[in-house]
Amino acid sequence: MNRPANVDGLLEPRPPSPLQEVRDDRFERYGVRLLLKRDDLVHPELPGNKWRKLAPNLRAAVAGGYGCLVTFGGAYSNHLRATAAAGRLLGLPTVGIVRGDELAGRPLNESLARCAADGMRLHFVSRADYRRKAEPGTRARLLAGAGGEGAYVVPEGGSNALALRGCAELGRELRGAADVVAVACGTGGTLAGLAAGLGPGQRALGVPVLAGGFLGPEIRSLQTLAFGAPAGDWSLAEDFHHGGYARVPAPLEAFAAEFEARHGLPVERIYVAKLLWALAELTATGTFPPGTTLAAIVTGRP
Repeated sequence: MNRPANVDGLLEPRPPSPLQEVRDDRFERYGVRLLLKRDDLVHPELPGNKWRKLAPNLRAAVAGGYGCLVTFGGAYSNHLRATAAAGRLLGLPTVGIVRGDELAGRPLNESLARCAADGMRLHFVSRADYRRKAEPGTRARLLAGAGGEGAYVVPEGGSNALALRGCAELGRELRGAADVVAVACGTGGTLAGLAAGLGPGQRALGVPVLAGGFLGPEIRSLQTLAFGAPAGDWSLAEDFHHGGYARVPAPLEAFAAEFEARHGLPVERIYVAKLLWALAELTATGTFPPGTTLAAIVTGRP
C-alpha cells in the first residue's frame, strides 16, 4: 500500500512551542524565575514529547513503506493514545500490545476506548510476558500473537534513537533561555534527547514519575545508542513520584488544582503536576541559587 510521504504536512505540528513566564511567589521569594515551555501546544492530538518522539519514527515508517505500526503500553498509556491518533491521521493501521491479559474481558477504560475509536487494534498480554518484551524470543512471539510481523515497531513510551534526536530539537529550542530545564520522566527518552540538545552551561533535570530508581542507566544507554556516548549535563530528582505511576494522592491533586486556579493553566496530573511540585519543593530547599531561571516542560494536557 502506498503511503503519503509528507508526515509533517498531514499532521500539521506547530513547533517551536511557546515559552511562557509564570509569576509565582513559591519561586520568586527565593529569587528563582519560572518559565513554562508549552509543548502541550505543539500538536492538538500528539502534544509535547509524544510529537517529539513519534514524529521521527512516523517518518521512518512511512518512508520504509510499512503497512502497520505496532507499539506497547499500559492501560492508561498516553503513548498508546498518541500512536493511535497518529495512525488515524496518517491512514496507517496501528496495533497496541497492552500490559495485562486480565483486561481483555473487561470494558475498556477511557484511555483504551480512545485508542480503539482511533482504529488501534488492542492485543492484551500477560504481565510476565510484557516484562520480557525486550527479549528477542518473547518479542517475536508477542508480535506474532498480535498480527504484527513485518510491522514498524515503536518501543514502549516511544523512546529509541530516532526519538532522542527528535527530543534534542526541544533542547535546541531552549538554548540560552534557562539555566535549568526540567521535565517529568517515564521511560527517560525525552530527558535523554533534551540534555543532548541544550547549550553549554545549561543543565537538564528529570523528575521520574515511577518508583524504582532505574532510569539513570537507561538514559545513558539510550544516549549511547542515539549519539554514540552519554551527552549533555543532566541529573534526576528521584523522590517525587508520589507512590508510583498514575498515583495522584490528595496533596498532589490539591497542588495541581491550586496551580490551575492561580495561573489559569491546565495541569496534567500524571507527569506535569509531579514536575511542578518537585520544582517548588527543590526551590524551597535551596537547590536552585537566587538568580536561577527554570524552564519546566509541559509535556501534555489533562
